[in-house]
Amino acid sequence: MKKRMIIGIALAVLFAAAAYPQTTRYFFYVANYGSNTIAAYTLNMGTGALAANGPAIRAGMNPEGIVVDPTNKFLYVVNTNSNNISAYAINPGSGKLSAISGSPFAAGRLPHSIAIEPAGKFVYVANFDDANISAFSIDPGTGALAPVSGAPFATGLLPQSVAAHPTGKFLYAVSMRSANVSAYTIDPGTGALSTISGSPFKTGATPLNIAIDPAGRFLYVTNNESSNISAYAIDPGTGALSAISGSPFAGPSPSGIAVEPKGKFLYVTNDSTDNVSVYAIDPGTGQLSAISGSPFASGATPEGLVLDPTGKFLYTANWDDTNVSAFTINPTTGALSAVSGSPFADGAGWGMAIVTVKGP
Repeated sequence: MKKRMIIGIALAVLFAAAAYPQTTRYFFYVANYGSNTIAAYTLNMGTGALAANGPAIRAGMNPEGIVVDPTNKFLYVVNTNSNNISAYAINPGSGKLSAISGSPFAAGRLPHSIAIEPAGKFVYVANFDDANISAFSIDPGTGALAPVSGAPFATGLLPQSVAAHPTGKFLYAVSMRSANVSAYTIDPGTGALSTISGSPFKTGATPLNIAIDPAGRFLYVTNNESSNISAYAIDPGTGALSAISGSPFAGPSPSGIAVEPKGKFLYVTNDSTDNVSVYAIDPGTGQLSAISGSPFASGATPEGLVLDPTGKFLYTANWDDTNVSAFTINPTTGALSAVSGSPFADGAGWGMAIVTVKGP
């Protein structure tokens, strides 16, 4: 790994989807770990360009994981060295953020990653030093968080990231030191977690981030130290994982990871080689194959990775360059080409999120 400020830190980034009429506004947010801020932008869905949307706002110490609820009303950021979660209401007209009453909300020690299950009822946070997952219910009116009974829930050692299954039935967490994936069922009424039979499931060395395809059939993990990607099939009934034939698949120094909305391509940032690898996903088996031209150059030390909800554009947060690279995605081949004006200035970002708000 190259120039990593804290060994093994990376983000799983999440966005909220909506319908996309011409009047829809798109707001883009970056959690700037290096400057303790959240930067806000407007996203031009014609060109993919970003424009600053007011000054950056203060967060806690070293904001890292960032997520938006499915209604696009609330934004949550985990502050790694404040051991808490900042919560904000999103103004649907301007994209401006305002702190929710009671924010910040206490998490465990060194929280790195945050996920919301698809119904938008529960929030989950991976606590690196505590080897567990905090769980909260979301007040649908205010966005305030309240601890789920029985939380926190145990993981492996040094849990780095957490991701919810598209059905909302399962939750997965990767642990760096244990080098495995813990799998859970989510109680739909309470948000409590129960360990899935056979969990945890082995990964490569220093697993960082998780991506699940939109259909919920396949799960992928970036293994930074072993320079590969673990791939699993997900049992739709139990949530258990089984290794896909050919797994793990080679990758230079994989960190951030995302599947495009149609499930055709997997995108991975390589933080030691300053580029993005692109893989075609076999729709039947989930196997990966690098596309022609991959990897594609990014800025220095790309960490966070996010795609817009329509799958037209991809963005990387480049730690050492303190900027965001933007790419257009070829819908047929998955190849990347730089957006005009890219990269866009930022402040040592890591996590990113995109909000879609329907116009009047």
